[in-house]
Formats: sequence, structure tokens, C-alpha cells
Amino acid sequence: MKPFDKTRKCNYFPMLTMVAFPTLLFGFFCYNQYVKTSPFPDFSHQQPFRETSNSTNFKLQETNKDDDDGNVRVVLPLEECDIFTGQWVFDHGSSRPLYKEDCEFLNTMVTCLKNGRPDSLYQKWRWQPKACSLPKFEAKILLEKLRGKRLMFVGDSINFNQMLSMACMVQSVIPPEKRSLSYANYTIVFKMEDYNATMEFYWAPFLVESNVDPPTMRDGTVEPIVKLESISKHGDNWKNVDYLIFNTYIWWRYPTVKVLRGSFEDGVTDYVDIDQNVAYESALKSWAKWVEENVDPNQTSVFFSSMAPSHKMSSAWNNTNGIMCLNETTPIVNTSTFDVGTNRQLSAIVENVVRSMKIPLQFLNITRLSEYRKDAHTSIYAAPGGKLLTQEQKADPARYADCVHWCLPGLPDTWNELLYTLIIYQT
Repeated sequence: MKPFDKTRKCNYFPMLTMVAFPTLLFGFFCYNQYVKTSPFPDFSHQQPFRETSNSTNFKLQETNKDDDDGNVRVVLPLEECDIFTGQWVFDHGSSRPLYKEDCEFLNTMVTCLKNGRPDSLYQKWRWQPKACSLPKFEAKILLEKLRGKRLMFVGDSINFNQMLSMACMVQSVIPPEKRSLSYANYTIVFKMEDYNATMEFYWAPFLVESNVDPPTMRDGTVEPIVKLESISKHGDNWKNVDYLIFNTYIWWRYPTVKVLRGSFEDGVTDYVDIDQNVAYESALKSWAKWVEENVDPNQTSVFFSSMAPSHKMSSAWNNTNGIMCLNETTPIVNTSTFDVGTNRQLSAIVENVVRSMKIPLQFLNITRLSEYRKDAHTSIYAAPGGKLLTQEQKADPARYADCVHWCLPGLPDTWNELLYTLIIYQT
């Protein structure tokens, strides 16, 4: 795998089969006074990165392609293209959304229309890089790239949200009899029989070990305690994976972090409070050390997803009468000088740790493009714990609106289009 700042060329490979993903429970994990965390089901169910020269560049070689509406879509033969810098374009055709909300893998926690959301415009926006176009997502091409391989999302509920999106994006090309699903406390494994391949999710919200790792501790009612240097318990499950996509952010929500003295196995409860930035850097250094010592870059491609932002401050987009992301129906447009509260200090920490690593790593630099999408959250159309909000709860959006997680179909589909681009341009 080449470093993230190198150019890449695209080879497309035909493919003969398809994938799907059995129904599965999804849990939300939330945050502060504004957001609720929902228990992750039995099996258990964001690190910004600066939008500068850190972005991944490619040599684009695609020629004209017809989209679903018969319009020619051109991927310009530019020498380099920063796919993470661009703008949101409303798609008037039928190419968006990439799948329907009745995808069998989605449940009430992300199906905003079924949950009563009156508008669907949030499903129709397409990301347009400034100097090129993204290749059209082709499920069969992705599945062919995964032949004989494992792809694993590792992290929190945002990464699981993205995995659900990916499953729905490929479902239409896979016969039901060619797939199977197994799940345990920490992992979900979707097997693609004809390809001897898997798509997986592993629950590790801090990447390092924490007291909220076990299934019974994920409902957000317990303040997290982390073991900053302890990662091998999780890491043993990441070995021999061909594509690893990491994230960690939304659980790092307190100004100080409780750090364990001793081990969870010994029943130790003594902890010390450490500054959030110091603890975050220490955890990422433990993760980076594990990657360097256990990942063969000739076999495994490593990705790190930057921070997926929240939209809790409507004043950030000049809606002084708004309440968080409630009733937002369009992205933030015509401005580049807004701040939705993304933690730039944690962003700088991610940048410094990753740049010091000894093996190549690629960024899914989703932060800024996602910051525009104040319209794409589940808001009061979420279903914490699998239960829709009551009318009384909906009438109190300052307390109950979820402006951290995202509707599906929606924004995470774009993250997967970017991931798809990185994967197919690797060879």
C-alpha cells in the first residue's frame, strides 16, 4: 500500500456476484446533555484532519460514463485531485439515493423517513470534488476487490453506521443464498460466500480498552474509564485483516478522562483524571504502536476516518432561532468561514500521531465535507434504544434531538464512496 499522499491509478475489475447483509440491531451511543446513548445490542454493537495538503491525491483516468439518468459523467484526466475538497451538489436525477430506506439491514434508529421526517432532500446531495469527479460506485467492482479478503470497520457507532451504509450499497447485487451473518459481543461478520470474503465491524469506541466495551456497559449511563496502554485485547481481533478502517471520537466528550490504574481483569476501580488532549494522544500512540508492530503494509491497507462532526449550535450557521439541527433541510452553503464546534485540538493530535507512524496510512478526511451537512442528522427522528421518541420528547429537541448520528440513506454513503475510491485506486 502506498502512502496517502502518493498518486494512485485506477484499475477496474469485472465481477460476477453480489452481497447482502442480514437484519441487524444498531445502537447509538451518545454524549452530553443534548444527545442520548442507546444500548448496543447483544453483540456490541470521530479526530478531524485538516483540509490541506494532507488530503489523498490520485491520478484520475476514468473516461466518460453514463449515470442512471443517461447523462454523461466525466472523471477528468487530471494529474492530481483532492477528493475531500469540493462542494455539495443537489442531484435532480434518480442516481441518489444509492439505495432505498427499505434496505433490510436498516432499523428504526436510522430510518428517518419511516420515523416521520417530512422531507427527503437530505438523500439527494452528491459530493463534488473541486477539480474532478468521483468514480461511480460499482458494487461488483468493490466485491471483486474484496475477493479472498477481510474488510473491518473498527471504532464506535459512527463507524458501525458506515458499515450499515456499505452493506446497503452492495445488497442489490447479491443473492440471499450467498451470504451469512454471525455476531458476537464485539464483532459482526458478514460472509460473502462466492468471494471467500467478509465485511466486519468491531466495537472499540476508544480503540484502547475501556469499561464501556462490554455489551452491558454501552448504554451511556456509565462514565467511561480507559486503560490507555492496553490495546492488545482488541488488537488481537484486527490481525490478518486486509482493510482496516479505524475511528474514535464521539466518546471522547469530557474535558478530562478517567484513566484506570491497574487492570479491569483484576477488578481495579482506582483511576486518575487526565486532560482530554493528553489522554487522546496517549491512546492514539498506543494504537499507532500496535499498527506498526502488527500490520504488514504489503498485506493490509490501513485507513483512519477523521472526525464526524455534530451540529448542536445553530448559531454556527446563522440560525439564531434554531434548536440544534432540528428542522434543517439543506446543507450549509456559500460560506467557508463557519465553525460547528469540531475539536481542532484533537484534530492536530491525530495529524501529529499519524505523521510520525512508520507505515503508510490513508485518511478518510470526512470532517469538513460533513460539517456542511447540518441537514443529515437523525434529529428527533431517531429511535434511541430502538424506540421512537414520544410526542413529548419531540417537543423538547434541545434535550432529545440527536445531532451526532446520521440518517440512512444519507451522508455515510458519501464516506463510503470516498473509501471505495481509495480502495480501487490502490492498484
